[in-house]
Amino acid sequence: MPIVDVVDAQKNKVGSVDLPNEVFGCKPHGPLVHEAVVMQRACVRQGTASTLRRGEVSGSGKKPWKQKHTGRARAGSLRSPVWRHGGTVFGPKPRDYGFGMPKKKYRAAIQSALSAKVAEGSVIVVTQLAIAEAKTKLLATALTKLGIVGSALLVVADQSSHLVQAGKNLSNVTVLRPEELNVYDVLRCRALVIPQNELERVKEVWS
Repeated sequence: MPIVDVVDAQKNKVGSVDLPNEVFGCKPHGPLVHEAVVMQRACVRQGTASTLRRGEVSGSGKKPWKQKHTGRARAGSLRSPVWRHGGTVFGPKPRDYGFGMPKKKYRAAIQSALSAKVAEGSVIVVTQLAIAEAKTKLLATALTKLGIVGSALLVVADQSSHLVQAGKNLSNVTVLRPEELNVYDVLRCRALVIPQNELERVKEVWS
């Protein structure tokens, strides 16, 4: 069972805590995590690329010249793909790139990603994570006191808290509820900050 230090708002050690082994003590599974990330990124693709087929480009449907005795190659349409300004062959059309993944596999991928973060020492457990007002400067100062440099993922229970509002103006900070944890955001953050009272909820959701 992984053991990490518990720190206060000034990064002073105040104790230690045993992280749930079912969530934070799994053996990392690279291929499974990769599959989950690919699935997540595919689901957010816009899929708006579009080209015009030969039936959609402007142009007459008249045969350009007669079939025989002109010395030129046969042609039946001005909109042929072999012509300039003709239609596109097999070009992209608007589509949905998203695909699904079994819930048990995705749960295992989350557990693998969280376990990898613990193994590399990127999980910070704090006694309390809060700011007095919904101000970006206050949140930035709080993260600096915790020694966080770079991207951070904050786990909070209440989405209406000041942390959520303040974090919207920080491009390198993501604030999520335990239920909203996902493989992509866990992997891309350099520091995963979890209040001590949220560990039980994380275990309940993802074990």
